[in-house]
Amino acid sequence: MDATVTTGTEESVWGGGNKPLGASYGKMMMWFFIVSDALTFSGFLVSYGFSRFKFIDIWPIADEVFTHVPFFHGNYPMYYVAFMTFILIMSSVTMVLAVDAGHKMKQSKVVIYMFLTIIGGAIFVGSQAWEWATFIKGDYGALETKGGRILQFVNAETGERAALADFAETLPEERVKHLKSEGIWFEGEGYKTSYSLNEVVEGFKATPNILIRTEFLNEEGEKTILDRKESLAKIMEATQVVEGANLIHNEYGSRLFADFFFFITGFHGFHVFSGVVINIIIFFNVILGTYERRGHYEMVEKVGLYWHFVDLVWVFVFTFFYLV
Repeated sequence: MDATVTTGTEESVWGGGNKPLGASYGKMMMWFFIVSDALTFSGFLVSYGFSRFKFIDIWPIADEVFTHVPFFHGNYPMYYVAFMTFILIMSSVTMVLAVDAGHKMKQSKVVIYMFLTIIGGAIFVGSQAWEWATFIKGDYGALETKGGRILQFVNAETGERAALADFAETLPEERVKHLKSEGIWFEGEGYKTSYSLNEVVEGFKATPNILIRTEFLNEEGEKTILDRKESLAKIMEATQVVEGANLIHNEYGSRLFADFFFFITGFHGFHVFSGVVINIIIFFNVILGTYERRGHYEMVEKVGLYWHFVDLVWVFVFTFFYLV
C-alpha cells in the first residue's frame, strides 16, 4: 500500500517517502545525532551547575586558575581561553563559507575554506592539550588537610599568590624513593611533589610575610586570607603537599572542579578532534573531485552541521567553566 498522501496535485510533506521534509536521509540522521548529543552535554553541564551551587563557598575562581599564556610569564586571566574561543568561532565562519561555496559548485573555494576550518580546529585541539598540561602541572602548589581542604599561600606584602618554591626549605631528609638498582622488584613512585610537607611547614614558619588562604569565600566573593597567628595554627592541620590537579588532588580547590573540568572539556575536545579528522577526509575528497562528480556537496553540509554543533557546545562550556 502506498504510504504517500496526496492532496490534489501536491504531495504532502508528511507523507513519508525517501526525503521527508525535503531533507536527505543523511542529513536527518545527522540531526538525530546532534539532538541526542546535545542532551548528553546538557546532562553534564546541569550536573556541573548543581555541584557548583552545592559547593559554591569553596569552588575555585576561574580567573585565578586559567591565567597562563604560552611563551609569556605572568598573570593573564582568561586571555588564552578567549583566544581559543575566537579561533573556534572563526572556524565555524569558514565552514559556513565552505558550505556556501559547495552550493555554488565552486570547488576551489570549498578547498580553501575547508583547509582554514581544519587549521582552526587543530589550533583549538592543540591549545586545549596545552591547557590541560598546564592545569595538571600547576605552578604554585598548596597543602591539603585531613578533611580534604586546600590551603594556598599568599604574600602579605604584595597580596599575590606565593608558590611553594618561594619559601619552602630544603632539609637534609631522605625522600622515600624506589630505585631500580636497589632491589629485585621495581615500582614507579607515581605522584610525587617537589617538596615534602616538613620542608613546606618549616619554610612557612621561617617566612613571616607568608599567609594562608583557605578555599572559603568571604563576603566580597574572594578567598579568605588568615592572619599570621591563624595561619600558623592552620598549617598544622595539613597532611600532604599538592601540586597541580588530577582526579585525586587539586591545588586550585574542590576536587570536583578538576573532575568536571577533565571530563567535560575532554569530552568536547574529543568531539573537536573527531571533527578535524572527518574534515580532513572530506577535504581530500573535495580535492579529488568526488563531490563534483556527484553533482552536489551535501557531505560538506552534513559535516558542517556537526562542526557548528561542536562550536555551539563550546560556547556553553566556556560560559559555565570560565565566565560564570
